[in-house]
Amino acid sequence: MSKETPVYGGQALLEGVMFAGQDHMITAIRRNDDSIDYYHLKKEKKPIYQKLKKVPFVRGVVALIESAGFGSRHLEFASSRYDVNPGEEDDGEEEEMSKLQMWLGVAVVGVLSFLFGKFIFTLVPMFMAELLKPWFPGKTIQILLETGFKLILLLAYLYIISMAPIIKRVFQYHGAEHKVINCYEAGVPLTVENVQKQSRLHYRCGSSFILFTVIVGLFVYFLVPTDPLWVRLVSRILLIPVVIGISFEVLQATNKVRNVPVLRYLGYPGLWLQLLTTKEPKDDQVEVAIASFKKLHEVEANPEIAATLHHD
Repeated sequence: MSKETPVYGGQALLEGVMFAGQDHMITAIRRNDDSIDYYHLKKEKKPIYQKLKKVPFVRGVVALIESAGFGSRHLEFASSRYDVNPGEEDDGEEEEMSKLQMWLGVAVVGVLSFLFGKFIFTLVPMFMAELLKPWFPGKTIQILLETGFKLILLLAYLYIISMAPIIKRVFQYHGAEHKVINCYEAGVPLTVENVQKQSRLHYRCGSSFILFTVIVGLFVYFLVPTDPLWVRLVSRILLIPVVIGISFEVLQATNKVRNVPVLRYLGYPGLWLQLLTTKEPKDDQVEVAIASFKKLHEVEANPEIAATLHHD
């Protein structure tokens, strides 16, 4: 990829894919009647965010918050329409009530998922390592055990959810998203045949970022004491933004050196994890991903087109 080639990001959704450029975000989903529906969102560039995104080790946290906010709106569009027949979306007051219930549900589930995720992947591994302290009391072995348990929990979680049919399809769209980006960055025309020849793995993937937080955490934890237990507990929570910030920089660095013969291997752990979070997509799923990417290019070239798409 040349230095002049724009960088695009993406996100797999329920029966669809979202692609994001510098100013616009487009989601394409497959509807019940086999048609493709689109959703447009123009990025709101808040001055404070733009300034913070230029600060190393801080921009990762900002990017994570920003992508979560934007991504939730695309996820809401996809989840509320993918299994609804075109023309049956508007049901007056009943529809408004269902939207309210859905947003409340998303909010509750989001909060619970966040708390549960932090408990499972931050506190549980720590307590598991602490239980083995009578046999493995040293700081180094404790941190290694904690990281090992965290990695096992992460891999087990991803493997288990990947067996659910609906998650498997999301992971297939995740693979389609990566294939489209790889095809574009290779300078190859975006056809189903060309896209299917590409790898379903990509260095900038969020899955790689998740794994890097585990690896980076291993080294950061050596900087703080593991005793007493309450200090260990508090430090793990307070260090979450630090680990996220460093992990983001590591992710960006591995992407920049991915074409350097030796340094390219630095990103391999993240690519290996993507073998769990992506699946080989079917042709019709690749069609949706291509449609999303091409529509984004159309909107970037002519923003007026966005008015014809669904938007907030």
